[in-house]
Amino acid sequence: MKRRNFIATATIGSAGMVTSSSLAQSQLYKDFKLKNNVNHSVCQWCFDHLPLEEFLQVLNGLGIKAIDLIGPKDWSLLKKYDIHCSMCNGAEISLTEGWNDPKYHEQLIENYTNIIPQVAEAGYTNLICFSGNRRGINDYVGLQNCVDGLSKIMPLAEKHGVVIQMELFNQVNHPDYMCDSSLWGVELCKRLGSDNFKLLFDIYHMQIQEGDIIRSIQNYYPYFGHYHTAGVPGRNEIDETQELYYPAIMKAILETGYTGYVAQEFIATWDDKIAALKDAFTRCDV
Repeated sequence: MKRRNFIATATIGSAGMVTSSSLAQSQLYKDFKLKNNVNHSVCQWCFDHLPLEEFLQVLNGLGIKAIDLIGPKDWSLLKKYDIHCSMCNGAEISLTEGWNDPKYHEQLIENYTNIIPQVAEAGYTNLICFSGNRRGINDYVGLQNCVDGLSKIMPLAEKHGVVIQMELFNQVNHPDYMCDSSLWGVELCKRLGSDNFKLLFDIYHMQIQEGDIIRSIQNYYPYFGHYHTAGVPGRNEIDETQELYYPAIMKAILETGYTGYVAQEFIATWDDKIAALKDAFTRCDV
């Protein structure tokens, strides 16, 4: 399932509880220990073969304390399992209809004005946003449109301690998306001039779009507020089947002093998808 379809249509059930006996039988958590130098998270949409409540129980067993891309309707379930929402969603219109086009500003401002206080009240910090597709809009014009629109919600975000984070995408998976380069995103951050606006640096997307991942992290880390992982090519496991070496990338992130979350966002191809997730956490646990 593609992420854009998941965000638009997903509904989370509460069935499928994992029992203690089944977990023991599968030895799901056997010999799994983390150094905890990295704050690990995971995007639930990549593992939606499990109902959300069952997946949260798996995360509890693994000692993973955060999950990405969960909206307000499911925050009470996260609290039941003491899982932090490291990247909230629910205020966006879509990945393609975003802040670069003024015709969406009225709806976006209403949405974010409604959600920002909820994020803060729930004890969370990060709230995702998207530039939207170009649709013929010049990048410089789109940049200023984003500034004009986002400026309307930044005082509220600052008041509540919420960080608005715009995700970077590549043109292969998201043709025509405007925020497709680190430099464009960094310029947006500079023009907004707020510590409450950052970029979600998706390593998978930016490897495809511009490469030189570690240099980008070293040069622009003050503007990166969150990280996503996946293997290139294919958006699959981050093992030896792909071209990125995540231990080195993770070390580069930690060397910047980053203390936020790094969320796994890959599509597992292994028969045992949770084993693939454990492997990814281990590789990033430098």
